[in-house]
Amino acid sequence: MARGLFSRAWLSKTYHFQARLSYIRVKYLFLTWLAVFVSSWVLYVQYSTYTELCRGRECKSIIVYTGSWGDHDGVIKCHLSDILHYELGDELEPKKEVALFDKPTRGTSVEKFKEMVASHLKAKVGEQANLSSLVSLILSVADSNKDGHISLPEAKSAWALLQLNEVLLAVVLQDREHTPRLLGFCGDLYVVERVPHTPLYGLSLPWPMELWIPMGMRQNMDQWFTPSWPRKAKIFIGLLELIEDIFHGTFGSFLMCDMRASTFGYTDRHDLRLVDGRRVVAEEAFKQAMILQHCEDDADCVYGVDCRTSCDRAEHRCMADVAQPNLARACGALKDYLLRGVPVHLQEELEKQLYACMALKGSAEQMEMEHSLILNNLKTLLWKQISHTNDS
Repeated sequence: MARGLFSRAWLSKTYHFQARLSYIRVKYLFLTWLAVFVSSWVLYVQYSTYTELCRGRECKSIIVYTGSWGDHDGVIKCHLSDILHYELGDELEPKKEVALFDKPTRGTSVEKFKEMVASHLKAKVGEQANLSSLVSLILSVADSNKDGHISLPEAKSAWALLQLNEVLLAVVLQDREHTPRLLGFCGDLYVVERVPHTPLYGLSLPWPMELWIPMGMRQNMDQWFTPSWPRKAKIFIGLLELIEDIFHGTFGSFLMCDMRASTFGYTDRHDLRLVDGRRVVAEEAFKQAMILQHCEDDADCVYGVDCRTSCDRAEHRCMADVAQPNLARACGALKDYLLRGVPVHLQEELEKQLYACMALKGSAEQMEMEHSLILNNLKTLLWKQISHTNDS
């Protein structure tokens, strides 16, 4: 009996010891995770305030010094060996682009500069675009002080900024509401309109936290922070309108080669805004770039994030035509976003139209009627559901 009691007591102590050991292990793992998280956060803060980069306040002082755009609440983009993007008053992680300031040379006439611009734009947007009107538009933008003359510094700046997809798109769509307006430039600085916006999923986390959150959990978290369904429908309609604007427009067709949610945002009225236009490229420029690209298989033929062509394995060169138009990739990227919370009576029809949209293949010009039909059907279906609500 005594031996049995001793045995039970020993087992009880062993169990409590193991339970305490498990508790210590869990506590230790939690403290380790917390230490790593805090360290990562400190590194993030230190990096985001790195002092040797081109600073937002310094860009602002330069702009104010020139006497132009000093009172605008915009986004300044300045050149310091690369194009570094900063918002006024903020210190943000730079996004780098390459800009060339080597043309035109001294002694170049305005007519010669027009020819340079026309030749450059023809290579970018193709012959079908209204080149004469586009050249005139570029020259009007180049005359930054609006004195009716284009000086050599103005021409050099205009030429350099014209190489950037984002600037060309801002000029082409300057009268449309879905892209920020180009407010002006001075030397190697340029200013675009600040567009207050909320991310599509309404949740933006620092990258140290992103590393520790599993993908499945992050996707669920994203869906928790989306607007109501009628508002999501309005945002998606805005994306459809943007696709219409850049499809066979006056100045040619453009491809949106980054359909990730981070590329877009929406205003407090739930109107879509393109917040990163660096991967919107003229279709003709895309074709010229792809046919020069060496490839072994289709995976090598990608521009930006998701503009893909196929590989000609015999020639080891990428094909020119994009595999899917903007509309198909937009439907694929935001299908889950739009279907979550959809009214039950609408779900089947909306799914049907979205999958038909995602099935589009080839460039939009090869299937212009089908492309337009699917786009208009989607817009009509969504507007019919929200036109009577306050969200529209």
